[in-house]
Amino acid sequence: MSVSRSSATVLAHAKVNLCLHVLGRRPDGYHEVAMLMQQVDLADRLQMTVADNGKIRSSCPGLVLADGEENITTRAARLLLDHVGAACGVTIEIDKQIPQAAGLGGGSADAAAVLLGLNRLLDLRLTKEELMKIGLQLGADVPFFLFGAPAWATGIGECLEVCPGIPSCWLVLVNPGEAVSTAWVYQNLRLTGSKPAVKLPKFSEGIGGLVRLLHNDLERVTIGKLPVVAEVKQALVATGARAALMSGSGPTVFGLYPDRGSAADSAQTLSARTDWWVRVVKPLS
Repeated sequence: MSVSRSSATVLAHAKVNLCLHVLGRRPDGYHEVAMLMQQVDLADRLQMTVADNGKIRSSCPGLVLADGEENITTRAARLLLDHVGAACGVTIEIDKQIPQAAGLGGGSADAAAVLLGLNRLLDLRLTKEELMKIGLQLGADVPFFLFGAPAWATGIGECLEVCPGIPSCWLVLVNPGEAVSTAWVYQNLRLTGSKPAVKLPKFSEGIGGLVRLLHNDLERVTIGKLPVVAEVKQALVATGARAALMSGSGPTVFGLYPDRGSAADSAQTLSARTDWWVRVVKPLS
């Protein structure tokens, strides 16, 4: 197999869940969900280089990554190389900007970036649909990061439909410096019964319609373990956010703002008053 290039740099953009409804638990242990997901301009940067020794190595300066198959980027590379029968290896260096275990999809985004990067490096010409099918074997969120648009996600998160017309806004992301396991959050979610299906949202009322959409069934579970999440929500609203919501399983919270100026003012205030990780980001369309 020929290699078109020896190295490539790929951005892995974070996501936020503008809404997250857990509809019920399936017999296989997974949960049926209905979510609106959108990527933002916060991103990890992955430098990938093809190696001729057949080995796959991932590193991240400043962080100790899990070894071997425990690392999702290593698993992503192995899965794709085995899928196409390639004997080469790859080294992956991650410049990590997305906080870990934060509800922003950093691990899934990195896995998707590896699939995209190898597809480019090895000139595989796999389609988006083929990559998404491979990505689903790594995690339910991975196909979204290959989808390329804001998406209404159903099933376990793998059934994706383009969600057009999301109102323009700016976000302030705040992480209080804690981490929480997505698996733990779902394991501790108490469902009183199956919820009815939630329909794909339509927007006709600008940012007000987006504010009314915000919802996260996992929030109460994470707040029970990390009460600081509720404190972050209150602080964002107090500094001008139209609304605030935890993303995914948390503990990162985002505040919703109509323009960059108001978002930047809020972020500056929170950075001065706290030791929380704070970033102003723009959703990607």
